[in-house]
Amino acid sequence: MKFAVIANPRKYSVKKPFSDLLSWSDNHDVKVYFCSDLTELYDGDDHPSATIVKDEETAIDQADIIIALGGDGTMLYTARLMKSIQKPILGVNSGRLGFMAYTQKENLYQALNYLVEDKYRIEKRYLLEAKDNQGDIYHALNEFLFSKKDSTSMVNVSAEYNEMFINNYWADGLIVASPTGSTAYNLSSGGPIVMPNTDVMVVTPINPHTLTTRPLVLPSDKHLKVTVQKQDHEVLFSYDGQIKEISEYPYEVNIKRSNFTIDLIELPNQSYFDTLRNKLMWGMDSRQRS
Repeated sequence: MKFAVIANPRKYSVKKPFSDLLSWSDNHDVKVYFCSDLTELYDGDDHPSATIVKDEETAIDQADIIIALGGDGTMLYTARLMKSIQKPILGVNSGRLGFMAYTQKENLYQALNYLVEDKYRIEKRYLLEAKDNQGDIYHALNEFLFSKKDSTSMVNVSAEYNEMFINNYWADGLIVASPTGSTAYNLSSGGPIVMPNTDVMVVTPINPHTLTTRPLVLPSDKHLKVTVQKQDHEVLFSYDGQIKEISEYPYEVNIKRSNFTIDLIELPNQSYFDTLRNKLMWGMDSRQRS
């Protein structure tokens, strides 16, 4: 079996799990491919399992399974690399919250054993696709965001769905989230949690000027068109944190479900609802603590 490792070497929290992964692979006849940026994470120790390649794309091409080591930011980066490549991804959380990186670094050895024993399920997560009126196409696993650049101003955007007008939004911003992204910025802005692979997208205003404006759940098989008119201040459009500055107005973006998916690995002892309970501490009662 062959693994590719995607990680951010500037995050010290990945150093130990990366070294643990190499040590485990040395003893299990597993090859591990990674780019040279990660060599600093294991202090130059000799690892017969390790193969250094020129870039992450080469590592992915050589591997059977991709291991994204870090947090949800690393998972989003891996998704951008693999949106047209159908290989399973194991997310190992060495960060803080991590809704997509199911496996905690403390359970790494058990997870690796499950992989070589072929004891895992594949959970497909689709991306959203946006096409603007300049002909550019963007993909997002979590969300698209229309936001203000100046912290003292609001943005004004309008939205229509399947050629039906929805609303003019006066707010700090507008989120269009996938089910996967419903537990990200959408959740912190008061949007609903959506079961992965539900065929919907969520439209959530950030701090709307009118208190009666609420998040909206829409089928993702039709287009949602968001229009930004020229305003007194700059408006930013971003996709999973990648920012595009809007230079021409009106700026229109049509959003719907993409044909691209990524394959996330779910291990026997994991489920989406386990993750919600653990990350959001559902059912926790301080009165029951000894």
